[in-house]
Amino acid sequence: MVIAIKVIQFFLALSILVFVHELGHFMAAKAFKVRVDKFYLFFDWGFSLLRVKRVNGKLRWKFFSKNVPDRYKTIEYTDAAGKKQKKYEPIDISTLDPDDWRTSDSTEYGIGWFPLGGYNKIAGMIDESMDKEQMKQPAKEWEFRSKPAWQRFIIMVAGVLMNVVLAIFIYIGLLAKNGEEYLPTSEVNKYGISVDSLGYELGFREGDKIMNINGKPVENFQDVQMDIIMGDAKTVEVEREGNTLVVEMPDDATSKLLSSQDISFIFVRIPFVVDGISDSLDYNGVMRLSPAKVAGLAAGDQIIGIDEVETPFFHNFKENIVNYKNQEVELCVIRNGDTLSMPIQIGEEPLIGATVKSITAKKEYTFWQAIPAGFVKTFSGIADYWRQLKLIFNPSTKAYESVGGFISIGKIFPDTWDWSRFWIMTAFLSIALAVMNILPIPALDGGHILFLLYEIITRRKPSEKFMEIAEYIGLAIVLALVLFANGNDIIKLFR
Repeated sequence: MVIAIKVIQFFLALSILVFVHELGHFMAAKAFKVRVDKFYLFFDWGFSLLRVKRVNGKLRWKFFSKNVPDRYKTIEYTDAAGKKQKKYEPIDISTLDPDDWRTSDSTEYGIGWFPLGGYNKIAGMIDESMDKEQMKQPAKEWEFRSKPAWQRFIIMVAGVLMNVVLAIFIYIGLLAKNGEEYLPTSEVNKYGISVDSLGYELGFREGDKIMNINGKPVENFQDVQMDIIMGDAKTVEVEREGNTLVVEMPDDATSKLLSSQDISFIFVRIPFVVDGISDSLDYNGVMRLSPAKVAGLAAGDQIIGIDEVETPFFHNFKENIVNYKNQEVELCVIRNGDTLSMPIQIGEEPLIGATVKSITAKKEYTFWQAIPAGFVKTFSGIADYWRQLKLIFNPSTKAYESVGGFISIGKIFPDTWDWSRFWIMTAFLSIALAVMNILPIPALDGGHILFLLYEIITRRKPSEKFMEIAEYIGLAIVLALVLFANGNDIIKLFR
């Protein structure tokens, strides 16, 4: 059931992102009176689940139908040198039945059967459809190739812009509705941080209080780890045992963090103050009263020990409770200033059914405050994604080994259906799609944009043969990247 929920969320998010992206191209093309032959969600290789088109003044619907024949016919002939050649000629529309779909110049809308992606088929454009037949005909005024370079530029960039706009709208809605939770560094510094072996190797120590990164205070503690992972943090100023000192980040900090199993190398150090008690826990499909409920733990209790082992902080409790599976232990608990000893039975899973009181803070937004905040969050996300790409293309970091495909993307969605989490993930993926599409690789929007910028600057248009070859190269690069990313996923499954 968990896998099904993740898969449904993945495909729903992907469908929304592709639809919005292609809608950007579609609206820009229509604005400049460029004919769009097809607008499809998913790919329709061979046949479509649904297609609709206005033919002879009426909407025509087709379900589970084969692809409609093209408007061009192939003619084979032998040239003067005796070599067999092919040429393409348009079909005489007047000879077709008036209700034949090929008689109509209106856009065909549809849903394909292969549920990854979607596309626009814009007339007169060399794209992934590789429609050579149309490109061999004289250019028409309503074709993409006949329009000025600046109009073609807008048509190509419109898809990326729509993904950015989608992320902005999602963030505005989420911030206005839910506000924004963050982890104040000032709260973390009340008790300092906890570190693992990698954090110790980088120069941090148990109880350190993070004061500044590169000389600047950090409001959100979660930014500390990201700045170090991204390689931006060169120095971290900490307070240690009442003294202030500077921790110099080693040059290989990023590669060490990315090669580790868990990039969380510093942790929040907080006391285990009980925030809530679960009535029951799931034990292999059987619901039973939680150990905390049976023992009589209550909200506000502070757990400071297990038997003779001191656990002053929550992470100490988590590290030690795993040693007491299927045992009855004595919890040392502070309640209303009194120290109590409470017997509790630990099951096969090292869980007691108690949640720790969080130190996160929440910033509320009105709708009007959420608008600029949504813009800031979107463009901050774009900047962060560019930083991640820099790491991937830097061989020394070995970040390319962590690149994932469809399995990795699916895993980021929650196990249960949570609309807020779903929209957060959709906004993140919308930003990722926008950034990836703007890369100057032929077959991606960025490749087309690069060639259009060249044309605008030099006033020289690349030949259609060059564009055709570039498209093939771009498709090969994209396919290689997809195979590499998904290959990484498969390798991780067997580690």
